Amino acid sequence: MKSPICEKLGIDVPIFAFSHCRDVVAAVTRAGGFGVLGALAYSPERLEIELNWIDAHCDGKPYGVDIVMPQNYVGKGESADFTSFGSLHDMIPQAHTDFVEDLLRKYDIPPLPTELEGEEVPAAGLNVDAFAPGHVELSITHPNVKMLVNALGPPPPEVIAKAHDAGLLVGALVGAKQHAERQVNLGVDVIVAQGTEAGGHCGDVSTMVLIPEVVDAVGPDVCVLAAGGIATGRQMAAALALGAQGVWTGSMWLTVAEADTNPTIMENLLKASSRDTVRSRAYTGKPARQLRSAWTEAFDDPEGPGTLPMPLQGILHNEASRRFSRVNAKDLMGFPVGQIVGRLNEVRATKDVMFDMIEEWIATTDRLQGLITE
Repeated sequence: MKSPICEKLGIDVPIFAFSHCRDVVAAVTRAGGFGVLGALAYSPERLEIELNWIDAHCDGKPYGVDIVMPQNYVGKGESADFTSFGSLHDMIPQAHTDFVEDLLRKYDIPPLPTELEGEEVPAAGLNVDAFAPGHVELSITHPNVKMLVNALGPPPPEVIAKAHDAGLLVGALVGAKQHAERQVNLGVDVIVAQGTEAGGHCGDVSTMVLIPEVVDAVGPDVCVLAAGGIATGRQMAAALALGAQGVWTGSMWLTVAEADTNPTIMENLLKASSRDTVRSRAYTGKPARQLRSAWTEAFDDPEGPGTLPMPLQGILHNEASRRFSRVNAKDLMGFPVGQIVGRLNEVRATKDVMFDMIEEWIATTDRLQGLITE
């Protein structure tokens, strides 16, 4: 395909696939798309292992790394002592701890075994200052990594400069045209315009409205990728018609055969409809679309204590999640996913999903061209 972003990155089709699972990233990349590994949960040491594995399984093709460096979070710029897991954990109010204990008791969730108590849990906004610089340094040393992406706010100027010096493109997710303009002024190359239909952190503007707004705001020389509610060739054709150079996808890869999705969460995803998601702060402390669950309902209830800022809410959730996941408590087990979940009703191989998406995009484009010809 002759989309400019395909030519810049040397890929066959402009399908970008965000996943925390290295197997999915490698499979999409081998199939001609561009896999992007979410590095949030990894220490620099673990990220090096993941990138080495992808290098060995991507057939020498390019892929990217998503490094979460939020613009605002509790502890930003503070000392290491202030931002340590223990210090941040101590900031969680007792009222929230008690609220969670009551919720878990309601669902008969047992405590963790003694040997697992007190362990640090990953959470968005935790260890950013300690891990993110190492993530950047490691990523640019891998020759197959061709793009760095930041998911929450603009990447720091020094990260943009470092990536550009290494010959990498820099991408960033936005939910409003003003965000896109700001990112471009900072030197970002690829704007991922993400509608509210998307899973994970998202804004409140729909994809159909957002894409042309962003495309018109940043001009023809900036690559815009469309995100939110995209998992088929028809939706890809619509995104390109709106002016995007490609599509950024995420939720659709949670149910492929290569995904490492928890089996109980997989079951919940496969049976969910497009109306079974909610945009809530209950997962990380920032607005994120996810499966509606007893957890989201409890924290979105006006009678509850409300949510905490990032990363305190993430710590609270992930500690509780360790407990209810051990006993497969389905009612509590939500997951970040977009409204496209209503189409995710079977487990299929990544290459087959890619092939069908491309085939449907071609058929849709041919059909539209036929309307003009007629």
